[in-house]
Amino acid sequence: MCGIAGQFGKADAVFAEAAVRGLMHRGPDSQSVWRGEQVVLAHTRLAIMDLTESGNQPMLCNGAGRVSNAPQVWDAAGGVMDLEAKAALVFNGEIYNFEELRDGLIQEGESFLGDSDTEVLFRLLLREGEAALPKLRGMFAFAFWDGNRQTGLLARDALGIKPLYFRRDGSVLGFASESKILARHGDESDAEGIRDYFLWGSFQEPSTARRAVRMLPAGHLLRWRADGVEVSKWSKVTFQSTNRIKRDHAVFARDCLQQSVAKHLKSDVPVGIFLSGGLDSTALLALTRQILGPAEVIKTYSIGFDDVDADESPISKRTAEFFKTEHTEWVLTAQDAAKEIESFLRCVDQPTIDGFNVWCVSKLARHHGTKVALSGQGGDEIFGGYPSFKTIPGLKLTRAALGPLNAMAAHVFSLAGGASKWKRLAAFFAGRGQWLEAYHCRRGIFTEPDADLLAKFFSGVRPGAFDWSEGLQEGHGSEIVASHETKRYLRNQLLRDSDVFSMAHGLELRVPFVDAELLSELNGVPASIRYRPHKDLLLAAVPEIPDWLKHNRKKGFSFPFEKWMRQGFGELLQKACDGVPVARTTWYQTWAVAMLALSLQRAKGAE
Repeated sequence: MCGIAGQFGKADAVFAEAAVRGLMHRGPDSQSVWRGEQVVLAHTRLAIMDLTESGNQPMLCNGAGRVSNAPQVWDAAGGVMDLEAKAALVFNGEIYNFEELRDGLIQEGESFLGDSDTEVLFRLLLREGEAALPKLRGMFAFAFWDGNRQTGLLARDALGIKPLYFRRDGSVLGFASESKILARHGDESDAEGIRDYFLWGSFQEPSTARRAVRMLPAGHLLRWRADGVEVSKWSKVTFQSTNRIKRDHAVFARDCLQQSVAKHLKSDVPVGIFLSGGLDSTALLALTRQILGPAEVIKTYSIGFDDVDADESPISKRTAEFFKTEHTEWVLTAQDAAKEIESFLRCVDQPTIDGFNVWCVSKLARHHGTKVALSGQGGDEIFGGYPSFKTIPGLKLTRAALGPLNAMAAHVFSLAGGASKWKRLAAFFAGRGQWLEAYHCRRGIFTEPDADLLAKFFSGVRPGAFDWSEGLQEGHGSEIVASHETKRYLRNQLLRDSDVFSMAHGLELRVPFVDAELLSELNGVPASIRYRPHKDLLLAAVPEIPDWLKHNRKKGFSFPFEKWMRQGFGELLQKACDGVPVARTTWYQTWAVAMLALSLQRAKGAE
């Protein structure tokens, strides 16, 4: 797990050195830069696989086919070391099937310097180029330079677990793990991106707050040559069931989950687990305990609160005792949250209405010596755990049943008050009834008119119309909801926040439920079984989950923000919202506006 940055078409040592400084938190173990004639690659390393120097990056290959590593120091005058290389790689992430890929390469005559997944990826790319991508099981974002063809390749994993941003300036392409590395004074704001942020609570790829900086979409690759850039999709992720599995579905799901967890446990440093009071993290812990055996030490981490209504720490503690883990918790108060918020804000890359939970539990785990942790993120998306799996199809059915009375329903909801939920309901019944409109009714932050006003206020430009027909439209209702939950909420908010705020503490966060192969396998289970209420399939697949959790009301790592904003840092957020032309009726609307305002203020101050 690392931070990467670089340029194709230019070898700017000043940019490379600034990128290393800006990404140091992502890779505190070692840093290096390599520069060719028209390429520069920078890397900051968090050593997880192969802790020796043979795992360092950038990884280089000379004209004779010999693989080596760039030195970990560079001269102060030039900023980088110039070494002959015909190919080079910087890589952020983990390839969980690297051992199988390595064995195959050895059979084909390859030899290896060390035991890192980076070297396996590099040698595979040297042999096969972008054709190697479908063979990779893992989370990744990488930049590969082919000096013989004078081409550069960027790629992201199928589900978008690891981020990668880029910007074009003529024939020069810059890229980095965090968007702020690519930001420049005077960059134009992205009105549509900001509008989408206020619709959903996060920037939707490929948009960022700056029009010049784009995120490479999940499951896509970018090919660079001096005469142009091409972006295309390489993955084939689908959310529609094939119904091909005829054997016991719970046993099948158990096998798939166990294989994924086992892959994600591969590490040369100990792996901890983020433990909430919910089913997903508990299932993860149960499977980990079964894989590692009763004698292995498992460290678990939880966040508690001095608010009884939000606090699940007693449940987490009981679960940890049941599975015999070494458990650590941090009981947060409003005062603690107020102390953390400034540090949290400094690490925000793209504004978001989430992420503070990951910041806190990652800080706790890293403080206690853990460099890698597993999270239960993704369980709700693949097993239908969110209320949206029920409410969104319900909205569609209600609208269909009302027929010509939809206009009246929209009028009634518009009179119900100024609260966001009533406005979104009115918009849904007044609209065309698309699935994405129903999803926004359940998951949205502001209505489109309010989001447009906010976008114009912050960018100075009124955005164009939003396309509400976008996304999967046909199939089982649960499949369509799963597609939207995965592509919008999980990919653009949860995964992005998990990356930024775990890496802010130099901690690698792994998500075994967010695995393209696991998703593909589970598509073999009929939707009517896979998405049964209360995560019935997950409970059947992992019967070790204690009875006291099976019917517990879902909270997860949900923080008492509304209370904290009254008692802790609310004044900071309210002040940031001064002059905003849209009323805010919920804490998350205030949070959304304040995060963008504070982010823009910090960016302006940095310039």
